[in-house]
Amino acid sequence: MTYIVYILESVVDGTLYIGQTQNLASRIEKHNKGFNKLTKAKRPWKIIGKLEVETRSAAMKLEKKLKNWKKREAILNYINKFGV
Repeated sequence: MTYIVYILESVVDGTLYIGQTQNLASRIEKHNKGFNKLTKAKRPWKIIGKLEVETRSAAMKLEKKLKNWKKREAILNYINKFGV
């Protein structure tokens, strides 16, 4: 089963959030319902990019890589180049 590294953007202030999951629709619903304490305050969220990988290990590595970049432009460029 594939894993998805996803990038969300807060409609409130444009903050990005990066995560990984197997069920993207369910995960975004949880973010927008306030089940995640890190994203609760900046709801609603919209998906701006996703990248599919084969294993959870690969998803975790890619998630960490994108989070370490910190620069919005670099993350968005990566999504535009490799995203689904």
